[in-house]
Amino acid sequence: MSGRPASAPLVTVERIDGFAVLTLNDPAHRNALSYEMSSALAAAVEEVIAAGAGAIVLAATPPVFCAGGNLDDLISPRVPLADTYAGMLAVAHAPVPTIAAVGGAAIGAGVNLPLACDVIIAAESASFDPRFLDVGIHPGGGHLWRLAERVGTQGAAALSLCGDRLTGAEAARSGLAWRCVPDDQLTEQAFRLARRAAGRQRDLVIRTKQTLRATAACTGADEAVALELAAQQWSVDRPGFADHVRAVRDRLRAAQGRRATT
Repeated sequence: MSGRPASAPLVTVERIDGFAVLTLNDPAHRNALSYEMSSALAAAVEEVIAAGAGAIVLAATPPVFCAGGNLDDLISPRVPLADTYAGMLAVAHAPVPTIAAVGGAAIGAGVNLPLACDVIIAAESASFDPRFLDVGIHPGGGHLWRLAERVGTQGAAALSLCGDRLTGAEAARSGLAWRCVPDDQLTEQAFRLARRAAGRQRDLVIRTKQTLRATAACTGADEAVALELAAQQWSVDRPGFADHVRAVRDRLRAAQGRRATT
């Protein structure tokens, strides 16, 4: 297992094609969520959002995605327990699309990081193993709610109460992950989604993500229609809307013309 030079950041930041890649970078400690790691992740999220990133990819230096909370910190707490979730919550509250690229094991609180993302791409080497109860601690950070949102109450019970775990392929089949890909395609697939999101109008993407989250609280279709109508009206009232639609229309007509002449 390769170590991390003392001068290297716990979370590296890379900007590509309008999106940001945040990589957990403490492989010697299996990318464990120490207070320092969590704080570094929170700072990195704040940094790239302020810089205008259109999407975020959350990755990790192999071979382990994240081994969960730091056990020494649990034995001898240095900060309140809530402070250890700063990084995960920064990801969860990010206004732009977030994509987790999970290779290797995500364990305990380490499962919270991909759960906090909008989309999870799992490598074939990935595994998801909550394991909170094995350490003698109750799940935290909204873990049970986020888990049940993905895999249902039965799945959350199997994983959290009964100690089951999921491979990357099983995670995709259960809905925990969007898809499972070979390890050598993990970065490519995560970047493909991030690049597509970042290539769209940032304010529109942010508003759509807000609406997507708000519709989870809707109790019926009529409420969702009203919620989306308000956001849709906002979108068509933005400056430059007609010019944008006109440009799309003209590109479609030109493409149709080219097909008609071939």
